[in-house]
Amino acid sequence: MDYFFQGFRLITTKGLKRFVFFPLAINLILFSAGFYYLFGEISSSILWLTNLIPDWDWLSWLKDGLSYIIWPIAVITILLIFALIFGTLANWIAAPFNGLLAEKVEQHLTGQPMDDSGLLDVFKDIPRTLGRELSKLTYYIPRAIGFLLLFFILPVFGQVIWFLFSAWMMAVQYCDYAFDNHKVSFRDMKRVLQDNRTQSFSFGITVSIFSLIPIVNFLVMPVAVCGATALWVDELKEQV
Repeated sequence: MDYFFQGFRLITTKGLKRFVFFPLAINLILFSAGFYYLFGEISSSILWLTNLIPDWDWLSWLKDGLSYIIWPIAVITILLIFALIFGTLANWIAAPFNGLLAEKVEQHLTGQPMDDSGLLDVFKDIPRTLGRELSKLTYYIPRAIGFLLLFFILPVFGQVIWFLFSAWMMAVQYCDYAFDNHKVSFRDMKRVLQDNRTQSFSFGITVSIFSLIPIVNFLVMPVAVCGATALWVDELKEQV
């Protein structure tokens, strides 16, 4: 878990700040638009549902009570699902910039001089990084569908399983940038994370929790990239 918090320190490090800007901006735009849209949909959906109840005086308490009950359930459900789905979309768009950020963080942590690679190198790497994101997406989608069904079918247990799956995917998503920079295959990356389940899940759970916190979740992407890169440098690099 400490590696995630180390990410907060790294994003403010001189020389790394400019590489944090693009992932942060992409995350901010997508999350703001997503939250605005979804919370608007909650209001209209709850209004539609309560309007199904007849306008009888003795049923007014039911309308008010139903609204109070549904609101927190809807918000929690959206936060749990939104954190992973929109996070995945944001990571897909920001993948080239996240890879560059991971590269610069590793250079900083290992004491290597930072080269002058920038946006031009990002554009050159777009086909490779999007191909890697496609591998993650094909790994994620069938599992997400199954766990999402459990989320709605099995109360409590389904939500716990979804949260743990989200945590695992957070570890896969953010640790992969450093692996990919060293041309380590997606399969080998998963093997290393599975061999280090405790670290992977504790890191992923921390990322998932902070992804649920409004405003703070705007920072999660660059913080998690930095933290996962620190984890790679200290713990995982020698296991490849």
